[in-house]
Amino acid sequence: MAGVALGSAGTLVGQFLSTRVDARRARFERDSAERAERKGALMEFLSAAQQVELCLDRLSLGEEVEESEKWQHLHALWLAKKVPELVCTPSVAQAAHDYTMGLHSLLRGQAAEVGAPAKRELRFAFMEAARAELGVASEPLRRDPPAVESGR
Repeated sequence: MAGVALGSAGTLVGQFLSTRVDARRARFERDSAERAERKGALMEFLSAAQQVELCLDRLSLGEEVEESEKWQHLHALWLAKKVPELVCTPSVAQAAHDYTMGLHSLLRGQAAEVGAPAKRELRFAFMEAARAELGVASEPLRRDPPAVESGR
């Protein structure tokens, strides 16, 4: 009788531990899939933002950029911005929106009218929010060139 009770208890404990391990594995896989989805959304948005920034750089160098090209890049940027809004936290979604609005204003020549902050500040805010979203944020990244030691 004691052997039956001991065997049953062992079976129940084994099933309990197995269920806990399976639940933990499923949670890990779900979290990994969600992180990969967020990372993909962030990369897609950054790719579209980079294309707009390249247009802005070309304009600052005096190059001509066709209106149709501007609109094409802005369309891609606004579309890419919607994905972080769907799969990321509100802070990342807001940072993506602010960055998109700033880039849009700059490319359309409305930055002075809107009072848009510099694209660098908007990019920095977005990148810090994205780093926090992906769990890699600690202290903010240094954005300025390293200080050069004098006398050497």
